[in-house]
Amino acid sequence: MPCVDTCPTRRDRLLASLATVPDPRDRRGVRYSLAGVLALAVIATLAGCGSFAAIGQWAAESPADMLAAFGLDRGRAPDESTLRKLFARIDANALDVALAVWMWTRTFIVDTRRVIALDGKTLRGARTQKRTGSKAPQLVAAFDHDAGVVLGQLAVAEKSNEIPAVRTLLEQFDLAGAVVTCDALHTQTDTATAIISAGADYVFTVKANMPSLHKHLKKLPWNHVPAATTITADRGQRVARTIKVVDVPDWIDFPGAAQVAQLRRTVTDKATKTKTVEVVYLITSASRTAAPSKTLAAWVQGHWGIENRLHWVRDVTFGEDKSQVRTGRAPQVMATCRNLVISLLRIDGSNNIAAARRYYARHPDHALTLVLTS
Repeated sequence: MPCVDTCPTRRDRLLASLATVPDPRDRRGVRYSLAGVLALAVIATLAGCGSFAAIGQWAAESPADMLAAFGLDRGRAPDESTLRKLFARIDANALDVALAVWMWTRTFIVDTRRVIALDGKTLRGARTQKRTGSKAPQLVAAFDHDAGVVLGQLAVAEKSNEIPAVRTLLEQFDLAGAVVTCDALHTQTDTATAIISAGADYVFTVKANMPSLHKHLKKLPWNHVPAATTITADRGQRVARTIKVVDVPDWIDFPGAAQVAQLRRTVTDKATKTKTVEVVYLITSASRTAAPSKTLAAWVQGHWGIENRLHWVRDVTFGEDKSQVRTGRAPQVMATCRNLVISLLRIDGSNNIAAARRYYARHPDHALTLVLTS
């Protein structure tokens, strides 16, 4: 039957997802819905705000109809103090899970496979102590190569590292048919087993943290293997990527491995006439049919999008490493807001995130429309 007035709108779905996040406040005296405050923070972040003071001021100057869209219609908007205390106590991982479910449904795969990059990032500005040795929060993110959106995020436990956090993050997704790309830190047999058990393929970089495997791959007779080369030129640099791929030898013991590869990246700087060469080795569970050499090279190149299109944007455009938000779970919550803004802008077709934020800072009503209709 066709939808009439009873069908949920995209606004309803977003608020419903945010409403699954546990509210840490005592029910008595609560003036603002948690879902409404979170949605308001996302719009303020989209409009250029980067601190609780800025979000509070932006909200205070927002028109009543914008506040009403999120159920914030009880006299005045939440101020800096309210935001700071609330965000410090939110279950930030629950928030990331809620938005991961929502974002997964906002991206679509047509005639290809979903390729997901996994990587970690340290929130350097959120270090709670001034001494150099103090530990800043770490987050691992899942990034969709094609859509350029964040599919999920998870905090690394204080006395742990990225490796188990990545496996836990992967458990949130239906990975059947997907491809997961990781850097050398995550080239682990347990991680490989988890990925192939979920019905996905992995592409791992092999470096010295897997010394035996790395040694074996270096000794393969690569000089006799046919090569495929792609050349790109941008910003005064010429980059040649040459990949050689062979079926995995029987004597290499790694879960699910089907192919191994050597990837040579040669960068020539036109201004200085200098040349740098980097050689890395790869291992993947994807067969030659599923991942011929050019496809495998594209997956590897696409993996670095999580650095260039996410982490770099959060640092440079959003000033994440300079953020003074440090209390409790607030640094992760603010990082989640940034992730969501980047993802919404990419879904909307924006490639220049900084320019898009400047536009929405001038047109807050358009920012509201973007968040509620993406």
